[in-house]
Amino acid sequence: MDILLVASAFNSLSQRLYAELSDHGHQADVVLAAHGPDPVRAAVHELRPDLIVAPMLRTALPEDVWREHTCLIVHPGPPGDRGPSSLDWAIEGRAAQWGVTVLQAEAGMDAGPVWAAEPFPVPPVGKSDLYRNEASDAAVTAVLTAVRRYAAGDHKPLPQTDESVTVVWRDFHRQERRRIDWERDDTETVLRKLRGADSQPGVLDELLGHEMFLHGGHPEDRLRGRPGALLAQRAGAVCRATRDGAVWIPELRPRKNSGDPAPFRRPAAAVLAAYQPGLALPEVPAPLDIPPGRRTWSDIRYRQRGDVGFLGFSFPGGAMSTDQCRRLLAAYTEALTRPTRVLVLGGTRDFFSNGIHLNVVEAAPDPAQESWTNLNAIDDLVEAVLRTTDRLVVAALAGNAAAGGAMLALAADQVWCRTGVVLNPHYRRMGLYGSEFWTYTLPRRVGPEQAERLTTEALPVSAARAERLGLVDRLVPAAPGDFTAEVERLAAGLAAAPDLDRRLAAKAAARAADEQRRPLARYREDELARMHALFFNPEAPYHALRAAFVRKTPGGSPRPLAAPAGDLR
Repeated sequence: MDILLVASAFNSLSQRLYAELSDHGHQADVVLAAHGPDPVRAAVHELRPDLIVAPMLRTALPEDVWREHTCLIVHPGPPGDRGPSSLDWAIEGRAAQWGVTVLQAEAGMDAGPVWAAEPFPVPPVGKSDLYRNEASDAAVTAVLTAVRRYAAGDHKPLPQTDESVTVVWRDFHRQERRRIDWERDDTETVLRKLRGADSQPGVLDELLGHEMFLHGGHPEDRLRGRPGALLAQRAGAVCRATRDGAVWIPELRPRKNSGDPAPFRRPAAAVLAAYQPGLALPEVPAPLDIPPGRRTWSDIRYRQRGDVGFLGFSFPGGAMSTDQCRRLLAAYTEALTRPTRVLVLGGTRDFFSNGIHLNVVEAAPDPAQESWTNLNAIDDLVEAVLRTTDRLVVAALAGNAAAGGAMLALAADQVWCRTGVVLNPHYRRMGLYGSEFWTYTLPRRVGPEQAERLTTEALPVSAARAERLGLVDRLVPAAPGDFTAEVERLAAGLAAAPDLDRRLAAKAAARAADEQRRPLARYREDELARMHALFFNPEAPYHALRAAFVRKTPGGSPRPLAAPAGDLR
């Protein structure tokens, strides 16, 4: 079928549905509703789709569109749930299970008949993590079911007036409900409030006399202090005392003042330092291999199981700043000193990596210079992976990867990917040529013609298609919470394989032969020359695209597209 996706942003779910619908043989197009109703009407008139699916909408579809065409809305709540903040209420209410409902658009919000519904568990993770993983898995299953039923032509959707449906209206989840009472709220309550707003909208609070939004929250089991007090910093995050413990807050976003440009999330310690340059929070480092049972936060961790090392990293939004790249390289270098035969890279959940940290770049006094410094730092990391020949390196993608983060994964010997992952192995939507040795690793895996197609078309790639293309070596069909255990099992088998020595010898020989043909330094020099010209040209589109992306201002084309510039994270 010809299916038109209408979305307020081409976000993770919209990208995944576009990719998976395409995998199932449908012709999928995308139009952004953020540009107003007219582009939606124009896309419907021009494309004449068989079906319209709205995976992520902040505004209502035009009435003339849903009256004249079947339009399916993806609602992140169980059947009968209505309102704009469904996941927020699920997290606040400590729901053990929630659901996704695909319903037909009608005049009443979320009131149309149900075409499909799929439940999912609610683990104690941030709302954005839940949305990109358990909720996304359920949404894809429900949408594919609804599309199949619609195509069959004989399915009657369930009206919400049916006695089996319990209708519950949930209002917009306002800041008043999110507000933290540091004197009264215990640590688990604080964490729940922070997790329910980790990416958007954040929890409004006051620090150093300024209103700002808190983004993300993780428990701390040792540091203590007066409730609400700032206790320490670590890797850009700050630790704040609760009445019975403490929490780590990775990012802050200042509240917007009238007339100011839209503020954006940044590492918490950097935001506070901008308000109070003399602020001296003690740096409390965490060991690379944190002992089991400890409840504390670290964005980089190492553990070992027999002959397998696991270097885990989890950066907010998947972005990797200069500091994060350098610390991850130091951890990687340390991991290489451990007696292992296989080294696995990647976090237990959510994003693998999205490349350089555009928010930190945008906030820098000289964004061009910070772009350059950040790019060289991630290139150093990728080069270290490519030059590792004494063990097999596996990139284990529990979540999405894009741009330089996708190329970091391709530097490994094997790429293992959870089946729900979406890859964006390109840079074009940010107006960049790219680096991270992609001109070496991408053609090596998919061939030069396919490499050019992937980087110029700039479309999201599903995990299944990535395996067919050769971007991915193994699909891991596991639920988000089961991915780590399955990767451990597979990695143990790889380390115990009788032909491992032969494979390591072949790897070293291939690297030496490739170095003779064209040194890695040449790939890096050529890529960086192209990027330097873009970074230091103030008229280059990269600067406007980066600012629009970071500040969430409308971007891209209003016409139907396969992948508009916009929120790729």
